[in-house]
Amino acid sequence: MPLVMKFGGSSVADAACMRQAAQLVEQALPHAPLVVLSAMGKTTDALFRGARAARDGRLDAARAELEQIGARHVDAARGLFDGAPPAELEQALRGRLEELERIFQGLALLAELSPRSMDAIAARGELLSTTLFAAYFRQRSADSEWFDARSVLRTDSAHGAAQPRMESVRALALERLAPRLAPGRALVTQGYIGADETGATTTLGRGGSDWSASLLGAALGAHEVQIWTDVEGVYTADPRLAPRAEPIAELSFAEAAELAAFGAKVLHPATIQPAVEANIPVTVRHTLRPAGRFTTIRGTSRGARSVTALATRGPVHVLTVTSSRMLAQAGFLARLFEVFGDEGVSVDLVATAEVSVSLTVEADAPLERLVARIAPFARCEVARERAIVALVGERLRETRGVAAAALAALTPFHVEMLSMGANEINLSVVVKAEQAHDALRALHARFFESA
Repeated sequence: MPLVMKFGGSSVADAACMRQAAQLVEQALPHAPLVVLSAMGKTTDALFRGARAARDGRLDAARAELEQIGARHVDAARGLFDGAPPAELEQALRGRLEELERIFQGLALLAELSPRSMDAIAARGELLSTTLFAAYFRQRSADSEWFDARSVLRTDSAHGAAQPRMESVRALALERLAPRLAPGRALVTQGYIGADETGATTTLGRGGSDWSASLLGAALGAHEVQIWTDVEGVYTADPRLAPRAEPIAELSFAEAAELAAFGAKVLHPATIQPAVEANIPVTVRHTLRPAGRFTTIRGTSRGARSVTALATRGPVHVLTVTSSRMLAQAGFLARLFEVFGDEGVSVDLVATAEVSVSLTVEADAPLERLVARIAPFARCEVARERAIVALVGERLRETRGVAAAALAALTPFHVEMLSMGANEINLSVVVKAEQAHDALRALHARFFESA
């Protein structure tokens, strides 16, 4: 079974980063690595800016972006090859940049930028980074190959946010990719990009490289998908808020999903779902600290702690809806939530009492319209500028005293709402937005620093 190694933009940002990534791939050669790369750091943003500038007729600005992209890749090539990149690499890089120049000229003439054109442009970042990395790795290890992910990663035609056709991906991966993978050799391919049934280039949306790695890992039956980035895994809390936060050794998919939903900087669960569903572990590792700690995400996990991690999200608003009609009245909540559905507003936390229900909505929710529509059948009070602090853990449901310990830690703060998630692995509290960071630190001290 192969190993999938995905390196993000920060891990291939320059020659030094690429050398480190290549060293990690070299060490993994016995495991038949499939190397999935993002574009070099900041390249995709520059491509988007250049495309929009060309569309608006600002061809000089578009060319300036292109020159910076070219300079970044040429500098990396010179750094990797001691100032003398192979002629074929220089020609390949120049060819891809000239393609972009022609596309930008076309955009300026047409004054139009379709989603299909934007995908064709955005994909050039990954094509450039993999062309460069593959050439360098061939110098280190002759048995390696560049591979075009578009020949395998089949998607629909929703340009900019394409959805993979998993059955086609699996069949194409087994036909075209698997025979090229073997112990002792590496295959270098692109994240983020694919192609539809007509062969048109598509992209999976921003952050799609993790998804590419997961999709290809699931299709190939990989023994592991490694996500190499600039952090040592998923932390017990945001280290910027809780300086003593530490990486979590193991995390369940459900825990990762809850943490992401409540604002934690973790892998987006949707991107790793194919691997998890195929029972393939996903590890999050630090490129510059390969021997350091890391997090393994699996379908299920049984950590030693009752609380696995904390997260906070805000600002949010709390709506408290009160009506005596709720008492022994069928259909009241259906009528209430119909209002939110009609307005396209997602409701997050919900807590109910006999004659009232409190719920949270995002900061951009149309509060005035919501209150106006609720007014004919209930009184609605709004508390603005609040935040959610969430405690997440698979063992919450079976550990006594967690809520009591959390509320004791939060004694200095006014907790306005408390909600246990439907899956019983998330206990959330609502506090004033300006107190959220202090509340998270108090909880972190109680559950992770007191032992």
